[in-house]
Amino acid sequence: MADPRRTVEAVWRIESARIVATLARMTNDVVLAEDLAQEAVVDALRQWPESGIPQNPGAWLTAVAKRRAIDTWRRRERLDARYRAMAHNLPSAGAAADAGEPIDDDVLRLVFIACHPVLAREAQVALTLRLIGGLTTEEIARLFLVPVATIQQRIVRAKKTLAAAKVPFEAPDPTEWRARLGSVLGVVYLIFTEGYAATAGDHWMRTDLANEALRLARVLAGLMPREPEAHALVALMELQASRFGARLRADGTPILLADQDRGRWDHAQIGRGQAALARADALGRGRGNYALQAAIAECHATAPSVADTDWARIVLLYEALGRIAPNPVVELNKAVAVAMATGPASALRIVDELADAGALRGSALLPSVRGELLARLGRGQEARAEFVTAAALTANTRERAVLLAKAAAL
Repeated sequence: MADPRRTVEAVWRIESARIVATLARMTNDVVLAEDLAQEAVVDALRQWPESGIPQNPGAWLTAVAKRRAIDTWRRRERLDARYRAMAHNLPSAGAAADAGEPIDDDVLRLVFIACHPVLAREAQVALTLRLIGGLTTEEIARLFLVPVATIQQRIVRAKKTLAAAKVPFEAPDPTEWRARLGSVLGVVYLIFTEGYAATAGDHWMRTDLANEALRLARVLAGLMPREPEAHALVALMELQASRFGARLRADGTPILLADQDRGRWDHAQIGRGQAALARADALGRGRGNYALQAAIAECHATAPSVADTDWARIVLLYEALGRIAPNPVVELNKAVAVAMATGPASALRIVDELADAGALRGSALLPSVRGELLARLGRGQEARAEFVTAAALTANTRERAVLLAKAAAL
């Protein structure tokens, strides 16, 4: 028999955005919608160990949360004929046949609300990752290398701000889309990134999360066909997602880029990514952040092997990216490309400069890259220490195993 607690956690990760979006449309209150969904999860944890896991757990959670909404309105003495009709037609909480309402673009509407201009940028990101990505506050804190309490405060403050501003559950007017586009694209890509390489847990990837982010990006590009960065984000995700089928062994063990069977890459998806990048370029406004990243991903996707990759071009693209979107992760990735193009010694200087500046402190990224470079330079003992440090900094068990294996090999 499946473990009810693990099932609840899995369903929440996969279905939370749709459940909250459905409830938000019903109640016109995002804050109340998440509260109702969380209460339904508590009910599931209490009931499923005795009653068994329903055939459609996501529909069960949605139905229970809807009933709680009806009860809330009833207590507030605001239950009018519309709500009575909804309550009358609502199936029982355990009904397995309820597949949930069609979401249309409810999830995307939820993203736009979470990115409302009344919220600060960091609050927008934290709230969206919580509502759409289903990430815990601990996972979001690891993603941004900040204390858990900081993320909790951002989310609570964001909810209170939305409530105080009485932000309705509706898509913004099209004239407002462009003003919010940067924030929306940013959080959608963060959701994809968490799906591509999970920051915590027992799984290397969360393809359900990445695929939902890609779906949202495609909808955005359709809504805003004249925005090159919308098409570029689709291109980037398509090209990166094309490798999903080759990134894991049957037992869930990660397969790193150099060891992947490129014949298992989804070449139709690579073609879709290239076509999306071409649409972005055809708009004639130059390449922005996501277009440059997509161009880098295209270099990897079209190369027959790691050795035959155009690393010099990738270095140039990272240099351009670093000028328009300076970021220590960009510099670290550039260092990896420099190591492949001209050797590890020059790349190590870039990484050491980042370390001296205190960049990426608390992240496994920098010591893992430094370990690779030191190993290539024959400095095995130092490399081993870096891999052990990196392993201690990651909360993903699969990533930790890969790093410890590299340390053991030295």
